[in-house]
Amino acid sequence: MRPPFALIVALLAMWVATVRTSTPIAMRVLTYNIHHGEGTDGLFDLARTAALINSAQADLVALQEVDRHTRRSGGVDQFAELERRTGTTGVFGRAMDFQDGTYGIAVLTRKPILRSVIRPLPVTPDREPRTSLTVDVPMRDGVHLQFTTTHLDQGRDPVNRLAQASFLNDVLASTADAPAILAGDLNSRPDTDVMALLERRWANLFPFPVPSAPPAAPRGLVDHVLARPAGHWRAVEAQAIDDRLASDHRPLLVVLEWEPAR
Repeated sequence: MRPPFALIVALLAMWVATVRTSTPIAMRVLTYNIHHGEGTDGLFDLARTAALINSAQADLVALQEVDRHTRRSGGVDQFAELERRTGTTGVFGRAMDFQDGTYGIAVLTRKPILRSVIRPLPVTPDREPRTSLTVDVPMRDGVHLQFTTTHLDQGRDPVNRLAQASFLNDVLASTADAPAILAGDLNSRPDTDVMALLERRWANLFPFPVPSAPPAAPRGLVDHVLARPAGHWRAVEAQAIDDRLASDHRPLLVVLEWEPAR
């Protein structure tokens, strides 16, 4: 006896849904400290900054050291200019006022931004203010990704970075299963206490110790891409884009796969 047509259709739909939800979702993530648009040659050239971003074809771009209307960068709104030159939309996260403008971090993406949150990071009064910027974007089938960029303190004493890493763990890693990525200039090499603290909650998905700064003679990896929950993510590609002119950091590209049923 042949099964009813309606049953065949229902079983086929279930099979398609199972395959779809178990297929990995690829995410291309770029993190880049653009040094307020100033290259190692002393020139401000957002065209070459945008060209590097475009070459990565990233789904999500985390930017640090972005100026808006400051005197040192000629009054240019670097965030709006990079949006225009890359054909993306994004969110700017102000860290502080500076030279008649503002200075901070940003996210660029071609995905819809469902929500954004800017959080000042803890810091002692003698240090430069730092912030984190989190956006929620859709991945697939109702799954949303929490994507955060940040720029941790640069001081020799790690006390501020440790406090900032602890804060990020507390506010970003409170849910067990939701996909999340943290990318940025953490001013911390892989073997530091700061990274050990973050890696209690996050998986470091840049598996190769490729230096990212300074570009002229790279000595250390201080830009990072972390993700959670660890069991659902894997890195399929990771590279420091070899440009040593546009900034004092090299862009870091990581291609990740999220496996919902892993």
